Amino acid sequence: MSELNKIALEILNNGKGILAADESTGTMSKRLESVNIPSTPKNRLLFRETLFSSSSMKECIGGVILYDETIKQTSSKKNKIPDLILSNGSYPGIKVDTGAKVLAGSPNEKITEGLDGLRERLKEYFNLGAKFTKWRGVYNISENYPSKLSIQSNAHALARYSALVQECNMVPIVEPEVLMDGDHSAKDCYQKTSEVIKKCFDELISHKVDLKGIILKPNMILAGNKSKDKISGDEVAKLTLECLKNSVPSEVPGIAFLSGGQSEIEATENLNLINKNNNTGFIISYSYGRALQQSALKFWSKNTQDIEGTQKVFNHRAKMNTLAAQGKWSKEIESK
Repeated sequence: MSELNKIALEILNNGKGILAADESTGTMSKRLESVNIPSTPKNRLLFRETLFSSSSMKECIGGVILYDETIKQTSSKKNKIPDLILSNGSYPGIKVDTGAKVLAGSPNEKITEGLDGLRERLKEYFNLGAKFTKWRGVYNISENYPSKLSIQSNAHALARYSALVQECNMVPIVEPEVLMDGDHSAKDCYQKTSEVIKKCFDELISHKVDLKGIILKPNMILAGNKSKDKISGDEVAKLTLECLKNSVPSEVPGIAFLSGGQSEIEATENLNLINKNNNTGFIISYSYGRALQQSALKFWSKNTQDIEGTQKVFNHRAKMNTLAAQGKWSKEIESK
């Protein structure tokens, strides 16, 4: 077993998942301001440190994706943030793309940037303690999208990124996100997601990326958020598992789903149904941002000094998702 394969498995073993705390300063500012908290470096750190110090880190969270600002910060107890995460039983990771920009030749689509100077940045992040990384490609669905250009360009970027990350002895999270935005059907989502994932693996293989040393972070198969034809959780699970079996090579050690605009409960319930019916051979878990943090953020905003209360809310959500990653969640356990 390679070191990268070992880290990938340890991040997702026994129902553990990934806390996506890699919101850019702009995104985190919007979230804090939505609960009437000023977005200062101190407040951003205080909220994140509260989560990183919680008891569920050891039991439920195998990895934490950080943003450039956070990986360089020091906690209130003078620990470097990657050291704080490691001491609580989890691996620190880092988002390394620089965001989605307009795709030349297809102005309604996006291409993720950040390859320039990436090798040097990766060395810096590795020296700061990062064990894994993340890069997100985004694709929107409509009658004409995602285009072949978007699918090809983003797959190529994800593969180049992954090769550089493994060269630097870290595990790349490969995140091709087909967005929920729109009125498309679940069938459309299935077809487009399959096409996107297959192209990603074609490129990963061409770039000689070790598939045993990556984690795939895809979307679940869902109807668009404006669709009149929503599907049941059982159908979400069936279509999602079918998509994985037909699109993802068996060497990949694990899948960590993004929540992609689902509510906290929807993200947990769908993950649970996927795992109850998991016949793929993959470890299937979660890499959630809002769907892990939102309730804790609302609670914390009422009294930022109530660390214990905030951690209790976060621990509950993390525990529910870890049960779901083992197919053991239920509405009864949720409401206890």
